[in-house]
Amino acid sequence: MTNPRTEKPKLKQLGKIDRKAVNVSSEGLTKTSYFQPKTALPLIIEPTVEGLNLTQWIQHNREAISTQLLKHGGLLFRGFQVDNVTGFEQFLRTISGELLEYSFRSTPRSQVKGNIYTSTEYPSEQFIPLHNEMAYARSYPLKIAFYCLQAASQGGETPIADSRKVFQLLDPEIKQKFQQKRVMYVRNYGGGVDLTWQTVFNTNNKSDVEYYCQRSQIEFEWKDSDRLQTRQVCPAIAKHPQTAETVWFNQAHLFHISNLEHTVREQLLTHFKPEDLPRNAYYGDGSPIEDAVLAEIRKVYQQVAIIFPWQQGDVLLLDNLLAAHGRMPFTGARKIVVGMAEQIGCQDI
Repeated sequence: MTNPRTEKPKLKQLGKIDRKAVNVSSEGLTKTSYFQPKTALPLIIEPTVEGLNLTQWIQHNREAISTQLLKHGGLLFRGFQVDNVTGFEQFLRTISGELLEYSFRSTPRSQVKGNIYTSTEYPSEQFIPLHNEMAYARSYPLKIAFYCLQAASQGGETPIADSRKVFQLLDPEIKQKFQQKRVMYVRNYGGGVDLTWQTVFNTNNKSDVEYYCQRSQIEFEWKDSDRLQTRQVCPAIAKHPQTAETVWFNQAHLFHISNLEHTVREQLLTHFKPEDLPRNAYYGDGSPIEDAVLAEIRKVYQQVAIIFPWQQGDVLLLDNLLAAHGRMPFTGARKIVVGMAEQIGCQDI
């Protein structure tokens, strides 16, 4: 199943950097800036000396970095010495300890090294909507980081958005309804469309799948021809475990069939009953989510989205509850790798 839309959203490109002093390094080895005035996401941190190793610098500034990440939601480290994928892995381990395996996955990725993976491997012409990583599950990473090995010749940016602002700007009636009903994610695996259950659960053993589902409060049903259906109800709104801030945190707009291009949607509905679609989203009671509601959610994401061009060697660190991310269409080779850390579980609020 091809999930994202192909059209490029009308989002404002950020290029000019607005310099503003932020006290991150008492040693004066770094400088900070924003892409535009009144745009605090992301905070850009750059070295003032050549050859400054990112991991070594982080070791002496972890407390300050943690504080700034909670404030801004995302930090862009630019111009540091990173030492390829190994250096990126060491950076994230220094920040958060052990990295997480990408299990119960929803998109195709390849393992690069340990628990470092490629970014989502959808075709380059497709736009991936803004979302919080694994917000369709009842446990997810608190931190996610991206490392640019090679920027695309055109496009390929990773738009980001403040999840606090998304929550604030949404219609109160929409927020209240989602808070009461929550979101049901329905997935059907097999049949040659979308990911197989073997890929999603990282196993060929049905007993392993059943154990994972039972432990994770996922309803499951085995069907003919080695097919599987899962249903899981998750909160649509989350509270940050450290700041207690309320954020919009779900993937209803991404999982819903309306996220697909019209032609793809029509083809799928020709071959599948609505309940048998490779993936779809409903209110937690199983009732359909209104098209107007989904359109409003996408509109708000577009309003708050921030786009900046990748540079080779960039490292983007996001608090996964405070900041959503996506992907713009691109041409040419693009190599972005991803690591996740600090697994937490959802709680209804």
